Amino acid sequence: MRYLPNSDADRAEMLQATGHESIDELFAQIPKELRLNGRLNLPGPLSEPEILEFFRQAASESSWDYVSLLGAGAYSHYGPVIMDVLLSRGEFLTSYTPYQAEISQGNLQAMFEFQTLITQLTGMEVANSSLYDGSTATNEAVLMALRLTRRGRVVWARALHPEYRQVVQTYVQH
Repeated sequence: MRYLPNSDADRAEMLQATGHESIDELFAQIPKELRLNGRLNLPGPLSEPEILEFFRQAASESSWDYVSLLGAGAYSHYGPVIMDVLLSRGEFLTSYTPYQAEISQGNLQAMFEFQTLITQLTGMEVANSSLYDGSTATNEAVLMALRLTRRGRVVWARALHPEYRQVVQTYVQH
């Protein structure tokens, strides 16, 4: 099924606003030999990661890939495009409490709403959202492991982000 974001009424209103009777009339100024006559040669339907891979492949035919060494391993990860929309929401950018330096009130609100929605969608009694960031999550995991195993040491991968290591070392040094 084709996805048309505008209803028939929306399209009719737009045509009326531009003074045209039909889509064909709107595009009549384009010479017929330059108009698309048929479907584009594109695969589909595809999932979002498949679409991104399709365009990466197409781009690789006309450009070179470069390896970025910035970010200590925090790159080349898939992130759904909806994340840009969610992260630009005002509650993440403006709501904060100065006395709560480690996390903004807006993030707490968003996590609460996420947990609430998950319980409503799944019927579970409780749900938990992930911790605020990777270093906090790593630290919580290390502290829990130390507490539950009653051991005094942890082993972590060499690939663990150096800033995460620093956060853990700050917490466990005493």
